Amino acid sequence: MQDNNKETVPAAGPPMVFAMPMYHDWVPQFVRPWIYVVLAFCLQFSNGMYLGAMNNVLGEWSVMREDVQMCLYATLIGMAIYFPLLFRMKFRFSNKVLLMTSAAVIALCQVLCTLPLPLPMIWGLCVVCGMAKIQGTFECMSSIQLWMTPKRDFAVFFPLLHIILLTSIEVTAYIAAWFAYDMHWTYMHWFVLALMLFVLAVQAILTRPFHAMPKIVPLSGIDWLGALLWLAFFMQTAWLLNFGDWLDWWHSPTFRLMCGTSLINLAFALQRMFYRPQAFYEPAMWNYRYLVPIVLLIGAVEALFSTEHVLEMVYYEEVMHYADHTSELLNQWSLIGIWAGCLFTLGWLKLMRWNVYKLIAFALGFYCLYVGGFYVLVDEQIRIGQLIWPLIFRGFSYSILCISLMWCLHAIMSFQHFFQALSVFNILHMYVGGLIGAALHAHGIKYYVGDAFARYSQFVDAVRLSASPIHFQTFMQQFVQGAIAQSIKILFGWSLITGIFFALLMLLWDIPMVRHQIKHIPSWPRVGVGIWLKYRRWQQRHARRKIAQ
Repeated sequence: MQDNNKETVPAAGPPMVFAMPMYHDWVPQFVRPWIYVVLAFCLQFSNGMYLGAMNNVLGEWSVMREDVQMCLYATLIGMAIYFPLLFRMKFRFSNKVLLMTSAAVIALCQVLCTLPLPLPMIWGLCVVCGMAKIQGTFECMSSIQLWMTPKRDFAVFFPLLHIILLTSIEVTAYIAAWFAYDMHWTYMHWFVLALMLFVLAVQAILTRPFHAMPKIVPLSGIDWLGALLWLAFFMQTAWLLNFGDWLDWWHSPTFRLMCGTSLINLAFALQRMFYRPQAFYEPAMWNYRYLVPIVLLIGAVEALFSTEHVLEMVYYEEVMHYADHTSELLNQWSLIGIWAGCLFTLGWLKLMRWNVYKLIAFALGFYCLYVGGFYVLVDEQIRIGQLIWPLIFRGFSYSILCISLMWCLHAIMSFQHFFQALSVFNILHMYVGGLIGAALHAHGIKYYVGDAFARYSQFVDAVRLSASPIHFQTFMQQFVQGAIAQSIKILFGWSLITGIFFALLMLLWDIPMVRHQIKHIPSWPRVGVGIWLKYRRWQQRHARRKIAQ
């Protein structure tokens, strides 16, 4: 990110030649990249467990909501931890082997996750499924990147990529809810199994083995033990944040034991990172100037958007009594905002080349419209159509923030450390930020509902109820719904205040005077050397001009 008001883009080289030599010659050229787009959608539909069918899984397996949510977080951790290995795998194995292996692993996980296995085993299967999912998606998108942007312009690639990613997330949840509503929740797994068989058939019939590198690069030098330590630490962190509220945090000896073991695991992982020459996460990754602010900002953004998974879900289920199918059908309106946000970001970063600080502030402004809309509308008597516009604003804001923050990360990182930083970035983006926000919102609901009972239960007595024609059971049901709705409204209000604060912070950061005073000022010798080098370049150009005359 640059300090001036307008983002400077390095001069692009000549367009690269796009070709897909992995196909057989008889496959038409114009259809080849579109096949890989379809395969990317198929792979993105996969998950270890589908939250759109959560209530059906809870009822059939007699498990807690946190147990099923942990399956989602395990899948996301598997995806995030695998980022540093993507190019190593691409340079070692052929395109056909990678895609067929990914599809086969996902297919196996789909079958096994329908069985009532022990929960830790299912969580492990979800981790493996996430790794296969990101490997297959990366292979598809990296193969058609030059088709999407011949100059490898990430201001074009990231918006188009997020159209596929975010659309798949919303559509997958709806399809899973539809299968669970009309048939059985396992039908979603069989549907994804059929998609993986389609991927295998396409690769077996239409493609041949093709290596991205002329010479195969071996997998030697990868810090497998370091990767395992980080994976275990991330799983422990997810477990703590996911089950913390149910265990009552530090009051539980199980929670304290897991905290202690996670800290020991973190110590081993850090020791390996700092003292091993080729660590899984290299310490040099943290030396980039804006890495920590970007990572913290994406964590804060994900914590803000946890309103979608906590406040909206509680409101739909406990106040409005929507079925999963109805809730996911309503969420499909956010697709309009997602597509509009991706195209808007494409125009902002590529066509206009405007400042990314203003873009982030603009997106946070639409987040404020989203939570502000829910703050105004949350009630027991609203119509379902009134929630459409807040959901569109949510999709618009979230897509812009995802793209712009990833674009910022790419702008400051070298290729050597980009995928390592992308792994850390996605750890906060995919689950840590959301889990922290979910824990705060869950605690807030518990606090404000309890506060409502403490304040208003004193007015509920036999004398007042005998003077009212309302049945006691009906009255208490309405009272509980009202308390939950009021608590959700209050938390949406706090989210609105927080969103306004971050939007103003980004606008303040965009002011040159403030930004120059906050940022680290280089030492005077460095400034002097820079000026001297500029003077020498000017002197050489002036001398060449005189010789030419």
